[in-house]
Amino acid sequence: MNNYFTHRLSDVKTDKIGEKTKIWQFCIIFPNAAIGNNCNICANVLVENEVFIGNCVTIKSGVQLWDGITVEDNVFIGPNVTFTNDLIPRSKMYGKSLAKTRLKKGCSIGANSTIIAGVEIGENVLIGAGSVVTKDIPMNTVWFGNPARMKGYINGDNEINYTE
Repeated sequence: MNNYFTHRLSDVKTDKIGEKTKIWQFCIIFPNAAIGNNCNICANVLVENEVFIGNCVTIKSGVQLWDGITVEDNVFIGPNVTFTNDLIPRSKMYGKSLAKTRLKKGCSIGANSTIIAGVEIGENVLIGAGSVVTKDIPMNTVWFGNPARMKGYINGDNEINYTE
């Protein structure tokens, strides 16, 4: 018996799903994807094969996680966040390798943000809604805008100290 929940209207091909994880309707999870314990994968999420999702992760509706993305523990991904994994995308032309993206422990990405391939978002980072992340983001910082720029620091109590 599985100790996780998958909605009957989802298409889940992997068996690498941790306990207490919930996968809601219209999700597509590829066979080699790995999902940790106590995650909440909301409706209309796609997870490709070479994706690792840690424990206690929330992925809101409308997110696609492409091959090469690693999501560490306690990460929040807001609705309709967009990830890329190819820096030079062309129809029917595939590069030698896809860029790897890593979301470090405890970071949060606001709704409708775009994360360009190959970046690392540091621990406890806060990315504001609608931001476009084009480079690595250091831990405990707050970023927003297009392109995203550092606006301050966030501490362990979730208090933000703005620098601007």
